[in-house]
Amino acid sequence: MNRPVRVFGVPMDLGADRRGVDMGPSALRYAGLTAELDSLGLTCDDGGDVSVPSPVTTDPTEGQPSEGRAKYLGATERVCRELADDVAAAVEDGHFPLVLGGDHSIAIGTVGGVARDRDLGVVWFDAHADFNTPATTPSGNVHGMSVAAILGSGSFAGGWAEAPAVDPENVAIVGLRDVDDEEGRALRESGVTTYTMTDVDQRGLPDVTRDALAVAADGTDGIHVSLDMDFLDPAEAPGVGTPVRGGASYREGHTAMEIVSRTAGEDLASLEIVEVNPILDDHNRTAELGVELVASALGKRIL
Repeated sequence: MNRPVRVFGVPMDLGADRRGVDMGPSALRYAGLTAELDSLGLTCDDGGDVSVPSPVTTDPTEGQPSEGRAKYLGATERVCRELADDVAAAVEDGHFPLVLGGDHSIAIGTVGGVARDRDLGVVWFDAHADFNTPATTPSGNVHGMSVAAILGSGSFAGGWAEAPAVDPENVAIVGLRDVDDEEGRALRESGVTTYTMTDVDQRGLPDVTRDALAVAADGTDGIHVSLDMDFLDPAEAPGVGTPVRGGASYREGHTAMEIVSRTAGEDLASLEIVEVNPILDDHNRTAELGVELVASALGKRIL
């Protein structure tokens, strides 16, 4: 990494049922993010927080599609459009965008901004597929639709959320262990490459991560890495929006991020970390682990 880092916070929890992930950016900063980046010799420019409306004063039905439901979709669109503009400007200025969430719906904005001027591959570390659409979602929560939205699935086709420069064949999801039935059927037909925790158990996370990066890099101009902290096991990261048992261990998480750094190198176009929920955390340990993982992805080594 030889680019300056520009940090953006997106304190949003409109895409989730549980309140609290809106405090994720503050928790990550409090956990020493800037100092960690400084220790790597990286110039860090904090661009502040994107403005996010309060759910108390926001109509959850605004922007609803004609079929299905997607709560707070109108407000999510406004936030993601602003984030996409900020990220695109950072890329144009030669900065590396590091985005702090917030719920995972913010990835629509991050990817939309980075993919404006390049064909982009995506590696998505997550317990969930985030491949529901308004027509298939059991909850209406947009953070469970992010990948589908970016790829223009269902009612997202041709809309504001779709990133045409992202091909499903260049998207890999790592760590799956909680997938809805309709979501799973759509995912199998999508062209997206998936690695469940069974694949991780059988093959090992290093091999899976290298394969996922190869999928994202094939014919693209850069790789976006989206790290949902529920990729980790709740024993390691208790403060997340939707914890699922059976995730990656502390050391596996670092290994995956170290492989991202070594393998992607300068092809790593952007990084985001999402779903840190301090309300559910234990002495900010999830945010502290998140900062460590960011450092590993940006080049920190044991020796």
